[in-house]
Amino acid sequence: MCVDCQAINKIAIKYRHLIPRLDDMFDEFHGSCYFSKIDLKSGYHQIRIREEDEWKTTFKTKYGLYEWLVMPFGLTNTPSTFMRLMNHVLHYFLGKFIIVYFDDILIYNKSLKEHLEHLRSVLHVLRKEKLYANFDKCSFCIKQLKGCEEKDFSTLAAPLIEIEVQERAFNSLKEKLTNAPLLVLPNFTKPFEIESNASGIGIGASLMQEGHPIT
Repeated sequence: MCVDCQAINKIAIKYRHLIPRLDDMFDEFHGSCYFSKIDLKSGYHQIRIREEDEWKTTFKTKYGLYEWLVMPFGLTNTPSTFMRLMNHVLHYFLGKFIIVYFDDILIYNKSLKEHLEHLRSVLHVLRKEKLYANFDKCSFCIKQLKGCEEKDFSTLAAPLIEIEVQERAFNSLKEKLTNAPLLVLPNFTKPFEIESNASGIGIGASLMQEGHPIT
């Protein structure tokens, strides 16, 4: 459901909770061999709006007036509120074996035994706090994390504006994106390489180590 929240956003008292940088978080799990990814189900909607504030979210439809009982998308403070909740609930684990980015939780360890213990601890906390995961989008005890990065993407996409080569370009992009390269974690003891390419219609670059793109 899409609701225009501009009116309430204009008068809302705004605050900003620190949103972590993805590249900084990826640096944390260098050397880890086991990963589990937990995706919370409809994350924002798991936060209940305070009862006396529900009327502030009222919106009009052809069926009448409705108000949100849970935190919706579109409110100016929704991202910060959710990120603050996640950091509060999982604060004991942060910087040790877990990174949190909104409704995505990633647990990382160097040994399977340690990983299972930490995974159990995180799931226990989520159950205690009544935060529910989407099992279909979760991955447990995996050894590889797939990225969605493609070298020279803009160059590959440029022909899409030309009707006669549209189908060929689309098939090429589809093949590249469905066979995403395996990204490796950076090893700060080894040299980094930058591989770049440019033409009249696109430019691309990749940060590499030993011939492999890194996160």
